[in-house]
Amino acid sequence: MKAIQIFANQYQKEMGWEISEESYAKSRDSLLNNYMLLTTEVAEVAEELRKAFNLTASYVEHGKDEEQAFELAKKQIKEDIGKELSDCLAYMLKFYNYFEIDVEASFYAKMAEVKNRRNKDIVSPTK
Repeated sequence: MKAIQIFANQYQKEMGWEISEESYAKSRDSLLNNYMLLTTEVAEVAEELRKAFNLTASYVEHGKDEEQAFELAKKQIKEDIGKELSDCLAYMLKFYNYFEIDVEASFYAKMAEVKNRRNKDIVSPTK
């Protein structure tokens, strides 16, 4: 992850795509713009999922087993959903780099936090 974060930082500078640090107003506008771009990419991931579900339904309608149909649909969207996920990652890395957060350390710390907290969604049976 460190290598990809360094690559993204350099790439974004080369392309002129880094988040502005010129002033508060320009940083605010740049952060908001990049946040909107990130959410747009997340929506494009949703579109690929929708496409997979629609393909699955179509395959099932034409006689395929549901599991087999879904596997076929996943293969059809694999490349495009990979591109959309990469776009999301690129925008996320912009935020990590802007705030000077080590993505790898942040990720592992968050996963440890999640692992150690009590899952509030699981309801224990009462006696």
